[in-house]
Amino acid sequence: MKKMQFSDCCTGMLVLALSCASWCGPVHASEINADGHALEKLLDQTRVTELWPAGVHVNWESGEPDGRIVKGNGKHTHCSAFVAATAKRAGIYLLRPPEHGQDFLANAQYDWLSGQGAAQGWRELSSAAQAQDRANHGEVVVVSYRNHSDNKPGHIAIVRPSEKSDDEIKTEGPQIIQAGGSNYSSTSLKTGFAGHPLAWKKQEVRYFAHVVEWGRLGGNPSGNAK
Repeated sequence: MKKMQFSDCCTGMLVLALSCASWCGPVHASEINADGHALEKLLDQTRVTELWPAGVHVNWESGEPDGRIVKGNGKHTHCSAFVAATAKRAGIYLLRPPEHGQDFLANAQYDWLSGQGAAQGWRELSSAAQAQDRANHGEVVVVSYRNHSDNKPGHIAIVRPSEKSDDEIKTEGPQIIQAGGSNYSSTSLKTGFAGHPLAWKKQEVRYFAHVVEWGRLGGNPSGNAK
């Protein structure tokens, strides 16, 4: 019987390590490809930290305050308007005005994505990690939460490309961009949905993705909306 040499042992350990890498899964989310960088550009062009301010009535598509009187109680945030406007810039339809008013639009979008959305090219994803991966590959991915009460607002945001680690995704969720009580160009899902504790703590969010035809948009996404 051949006695194993030190070099043989090292070779065996290397093979084992490479084999493990192929089935144990990556330590980090997928790299951001060219389409992912195009999505980053589109998201940054929205200027969400300047527009869609909470507490005032806005034009849903531009995010500019329109001077209309705000009716009813509450802080009047614009998460759903922002997501709908951004989807439109990417040439994608998501339930929006005038088909539905801005009040409780996030709840209605959740219901729409769960039903009619498939006919418009939306598909549900199975996990936070998959949501981050699809965003990194340039798909528009929304994170949707429906309030248990019809007369209380839900929340919705867009996953933005990020190479955060798998452990970070498990702990705090994918990276998102959102309008809301606080507008963020980049934050974790856990932070962005903090006003809805059940959303992350009880994993009551759902992820939906839509492919973007970046070639058709021709590098000028803001000017090619449906």
